[in-house]
Amino acid sequence: MATQSFLFLICLMVCGGNIQSASEICTGTHCQRSASRTPDSQSRLSHHQSRYSVYSPRRPAVPYTIIHPQQSKTGRPKENPRNITAEVFSPHGCTGGSCQRLPRPTNNGTNECRSIECKLPVHMRQEHRQHSCIGEACATGSNVGRSKLSFVHMQDRAEQALGEFPELGLRGGPSTGIQLTCDIKQGTNEVHSEDALVLHLHLEKGQEKLVEQLQRQHTEIKQLQSTLSEQQGALLTHQNEILEQQRRMFDQMEQVKTQYNHLLDSVKHLSVQGPHRVIERHLQSFQSQARTYTQEAFDMHKMNMDASVMDADRPLLVCGSCRADEYCEYRANQPHCEKCTVCPPGFFLVAQCSIHADRICQDRDECLEITNLCKEQNQCLNTPGGFRCSGMSERDAFAGMCGHSYFYNSETEECQACSECDSQPVVSPCSAMSDAVCTKPSESKLSLSWSGDVDVPKGSEFPNMRLHIQGNSDKSLLSCTDGQIVLHQHGLVWVDHNLALKHGCRSFVQACLRMNASEEEGWDLSGVRVEQQDGKSLQSASISGATAVEPGHVLFLSLKSASDQCNQDSGVHIQSNLISPFSLYWLSHDTGAVAMTAQAVASAHYHTNYRPAFRTSSISDPYMVGLNLDNRGVHFRESGTVKFVLQQALYSMGQACVSEGFYLLAYVSHNGSSAELTRTFKSGVHYRDTSISLSAATTVDSGDMLTFEILAPAQCNVRYFGDDSGISMLSLVWIPSAVSTALSACVSRKGLPTGAVRNKALFFLQTTSKVPQVRLSGTGDHNPHRNFIFREAGTASVSLDLRLIHSCSLIKLTLLQQGGSQWAQAAPIAQQIGGHMPEGSVWASVALRVSFQVHNGTAIFATVDCVRGRINQIAHDAGSSISILWTVA
Repeated sequence: MATQSFLFLICLMVCGGNIQSASEICTGTHCQRSASRTPDSQSRLSHHQSRYSVYSPRRPAVPYTIIHPQQSKTGRPKENPRNITAEVFSPHGCTGGSCQRLPRPTNNGTNECRSIECKLPVHMRQEHRQHSCIGEACATGSNVGRSKLSFVHMQDRAEQALGEFPELGLRGGPSTGIQLTCDIKQGTNEVHSEDALVLHLHLEKGQEKLVEQLQRQHTEIKQLQSTLSEQQGALLTHQNEILEQQRRMFDQMEQVKTQYNHLLDSVKHLSVQGPHRVIERHLQSFQSQARTYTQEAFDMHKMNMDASVMDADRPLLVCGSCRADEYCEYRANQPHCEKCTVCPPGFFLVAQCSIHADRICQDRDECLEITNLCKEQNQCLNTPGGFRCSGMSERDAFAGMCGHSYFYNSETEECQACSECDSQPVVSPCSAMSDAVCTKPSESKLSLSWSGDVDVPKGSEFPNMRLHIQGNSDKSLLSCTDGQIVLHQHGLVWVDHNLALKHGCRSFVQACLRMNASEEEGWDLSGVRVEQQDGKSLQSASISGATAVEPGHVLFLSLKSASDQCNQDSGVHIQSNLISPFSLYWLSHDTGAVAMTAQAVASAHYHTNYRPAFRTSSISDPYMVGLNLDNRGVHFRESGTVKFVLQQALYSMGQACVSEGFYLLAYVSHNGSSAELTRTFKSGVHYRDTSISLSAATTVDSGDMLTFEILAPAQCNVRYFGDDSGISMLSLVWIPSAVSTALSACVSRKGLPTGAVRNKALFFLQTTSKVPQVRLSGTGDHNPHRNFIFREAGTASVSLDLRLIHSCSLIKLTLLQQGGSQWAQAAPIAQQIGGHMPEGSVWASVALRVSFQVHNGTAIFATVDCVRGRINQIAHDAGSSISILWTVA
């Protein structure tokens, strides 16, 4: 710092020193004889061409000596154009050209500079002028020349001062010139040393100011944080005080209401000619007290009792007699009774509903009442009826972060209070991811059914033939418009269609069930393939599907041909005299039901036994139902009832396929053990396409899994297909066990009809445990083992499969319904028709699916009828079964 300060003083001396004239600089005899210099000295002076000259300070009593150039660190002469040796008197008296000339430094590009100038780059050095002079000869020069010499003189004085202070030299050696700390190294942005020094000083001052500003800002931030903490604490204290004031105010309101009720009772007992003044005095005192509390309540945004209190002079019973759950609304133009407000979940009761005022509810602030509700890393935000934790994911919610009596609402991404079922049975309890479901009053339906007919409209042709659905419109559920179903309510639907047809197409015919959300958007729910039979025999098929729907969704049926080459003579003939071939089963969202569809993955190779894998297409609640890890099974998280259908399209080769056919099996795995639930049979084909379908209902427990397997003969090669047209689709509906149940039974060996059968009833053997809602008639009942009797009203969905050997031209399978009395007339509710047995096949099959409403005491049973032929055998061990799903209405 001492060196820098000294250099700064020298710079000031150089910049601001008094300019001396040339006459003041040069003294002695030599200056007088400068005009008569020898040519040798003039040539030496012109060779240097230095802009500045070096002058020694005046010392009168000391003889002048020759000043030699300074040496650099390498021993060479210092290359500085200002260090020019002057010719002066020596002690030996040598003057002029007779003196011995000193050796000149080697010219290496820097011999024309001396002192400070040599520290600067070449392009920054000042120009050398021809007119540099010494002594009196310069008196005739211009003022500009004198000023430049004076400036150089000041620089030489500075250099002399450095010579007098050897401690300012570099590394302890002699000083070679003035080296400013603000000098800039050589480069593209070089500036003069003086400017660099000023710039350096400005930068230091700027840095100091910046540091001071940062320190002040840091101090202000600390003060703001401290103030904010204090304000938060004050706000929390203020909120607690407000809550306490609210509680006290509500208690006072209760007292006022009690006094008001006493007053009303006294008014009722007084006669009309009683003491009016006493009554008016009580009313006035009560009004003043009520106004005080009303104003406080209005300020707290809780209630407003002015209307009812100020209108106390009106007749007290202008509303007439309101029910217990109603109150009299005075503020309307015409006072009338209104339903009392029910406090929603997450709100607490402030004031009960009375004849004069509605119930008052207040939102519960969970964030304030429950400490550490969202843990330390998350911030809690109160919401109406619940709260929200910042950064909470579905995984945290599934782990129970919302806490007891709260569930995670994925739509709003917040925790909501669980609904409370006061006097209603609980359909589904509250869980971490779903709210509790309570049964609604009788005017609200949980399940409905609808059935209709299907025919082919005139002029409809392949390759896309639209089928026409017709039936009575139900404004509350659906309507039939232009041969399609238009839905009017939110919920889940299960659709069944029994199809019997003949076709002469060279390839298969595909029946499709499609749902359209709009004209542009739509998806296939299901599809089955009816194989080629050369138009000789009537074939039966059943198509089913399930999905979640909204008002405005459209449902329709169609037939498609793989190729346009159909036999024009026979064409396509659909059996139109079936009973209720189309049925729809609707479930409300209030039941807590879940719908799921999954598409089967196509197999790249031929198989015999095959376990299909799936990929999910749609699901209304992935928490309750979902695919397992290998995508070959469906697992359930809670107990309930499941109705499912699997339709798989396939192509087979081999005569063994035709003779033995295929089986589609369903398994239920419980606690690691798997058991067969049911199976269905399908006749095989050779070098053709077909479909196999299985539908059933069963009860499941939490953790159970549903899987499937297709069995084919050993000498049969089968390839399984899957695409987005619905030909290979798994559809299911899961319903909580509180509002549903299921029962399954197989055809009994006893009493099997054979021969020329005419409307013979089938007898069954129950294979599942007993349930209270529906049962199979027993030994002591009328028609034992034939009737299925319902004990509660609701909606039923039935799936019936029959495997048999026959020679009938037509085989009819009918489901009939009978009233509560055993003598009541039985009426058919659904029917399916099959034709001849396929050539080369040992077994044939026919299936029936339908949904309908039942009442307490309703009984159903199934009959079989053979037209022009006989029934040889009906299988009772596998492939002949019935499953019934019951849901509360």
